[in-house]
Amino acid sequence: MSHPAPAGEERPRRLVVLAGPTAVGKGTLSAYVRDHFPEVWLSVSATTRAPRPGEVEGKHYHFVDAAEFARMEQAGELIESAVVHGRNHYGTPRGPVEQALGDHKMALLEIDLQGARQVRESMPEALFVFLAPPSWDELVRRLVGRGTEDEEERTRRLETAKVELAAEDEFDVTIVNDDVRRAAEELVSLMRSH
Repeated sequence: MSHPAPAGEERPRRLVVLAGPTAVGKGTLSAYVRDHFPEVWLSVSATTRAPRPGEVEGKHYHFVDAAEFARMEQAGELIESAVVHGRNHYGTPRGPVEQALGDHKMALLEIDLQGARQVRESMPEALFVFLAPPSWDELVRRLVGRGTEDEEERTRRLETAKVELAAEDEFDVTIVNDDVRRAAEELVSLMRSH
């Protein structure tokens, strides 16, 4: 049985969902927030893809095999899940997000567009933030400059990015990722006001 919160006690905070096209810099922005704004709790996604150089289990992702990911989905342990770029599974573990919000933490969920749409279905009260590139040319430059994908993968990601950019109007707020520090400060300011 739940009891009403005592007078003056904070209500759980509003989840902030950050999404945007591939290579726009969601991971870089999230890392900056993690390093410079310790009051922000960042959700750690589960994925079936292999770690990229420098990625740490439990900090950047929970790296799981396909069988464990399927078990988590079946058990209802994920708020959202998606197959990204036709290959790898990604998903957001439900328990830690609910715990962070219940503890009145500023909670940030950085995910892809498919995942953001699923979260809107299950948690429509969340604030949805679209991270946009300064321009299409800059997005292409970032994607090619990253050097972690082969030509076929880059082509697939660019096609995906075109579709993802067109979804901007589904979001509550847009932040342009022209400068990581500025964009992070804008995002955290937004989180504090919600």
